[in-house]
Amino acid sequence: MKIELGISTFGETTVMEDGTKLSHDQRIRNMIEEVELADKVGLDIYAVGEHHRDDFAVSSPEMILAAAAVKTKHIKLSSAVTVLSSNDPVRVYQNFSHVDALSSGRAEIMVGRGSFIESFPLFGYDLRHYDELFSEKLDMLLKIKENEVLTWRGKHTQSVNARPVYPRALDLPIWVATGGNPESTINIAKRGLPIVYAIIGGNPNYFTRLVELYKRVGEESGFKKEDLKVGVHSWGYVARDNEEAIKDYFHPTKALQDRIAQDRATWAPLSYQHYLNMVGEYGAMFVGSPEKVAQKLIRVMEEVGIDRFMLHLPVGSIPHEKTLEAIRLFGEEVAPIVRAHFENK
Repeated sequence: MKIELGISTFGETTVMEDGTKLSHDQRIRNMIEEVELADKVGLDIYAVGEHHRDDFAVSSPEMILAAAAVKTKHIKLSSAVTVLSSNDPVRVYQNFSHVDALSSGRAEIMVGRGSFIESFPLFGYDLRHYDELFSEKLDMLLKIKENEVLTWRGKHTQSVNARPVYPRALDLPIWVATGGNPESTINIAKRGLPIVYAIIGGNPNYFTRLVELYKRVGEESGFKKEDLKVGVHSWGYVARDNEEAIKDYFHPTKALQDRIAQDRATWAPLSYQHYLNMVGEYGAMFVGSPEKVAQKLIRVMEEVGIDRFMLHLPVGSIPHEKTLEAIRLFGEEVAPIVRAHFENK
């Protein structure tokens, strides 16, 4: 069984435990060091998210990935996600085609509706069209990928009459991310596209039934089971000592969750007890020593049916040096254990 392991990041800039806060420009420079290390320690993918908020540094994932492309040799480079609903599919394809060229074919696009909505008013889109925008733009992006000359009649997008789109990518896989909505799962499966679930709360095993739904609908729609790939990204952290990892990860997690809770009524400030549940055996976070993280990851990947796992690192206010050490441990110690387990599956 071929599995892939990697890192996802949003370039968070929440306040450090000592009260300091990284500037956006420093966080962006740190990210290039992080992807270079992820490549060196043999991880399969590095994925960067798009936001337009003060607590996240990255608004243009493809810019970060282009810089990473010329600094790395093997690792796949993806967004996580590109908020397609408030983007122009033509420009998305063109920008990632540049990343694909710079990386000799290692670029991917992970698209999503966006769990944050700040890009909609910023770029002049109406939230009443939230679902329609995504569906139409995804169809347009897929048509651009398959056709050098584009003819398209748009409702929420521009109409295009037989115009070529350049440069062309070598491959450019397109994954679709979702938070776990069954209707989204069905729509992605009907298109035969690989899916990515963001698992950041509750018991990961909840997603088992969604993966089964995705596989069943995908096969019923005429796609091969082996081509219906499932990815997951979850918050996590690796340190040499298990208790040290749990202790060090509480402040960054609380800083990010509490910041989001200021804007979302459905989120609450993080208590230490709830945090312990989240990093526990059946929680959604993967935090601990290399052995602990590896064993939990093996169990969840098997039970849920995951082909690709991305550890979201850092989740927030983790010093750069500790982030680098966590990436090194994930690549050099966690990944070999997990890969060895699945080699003969």
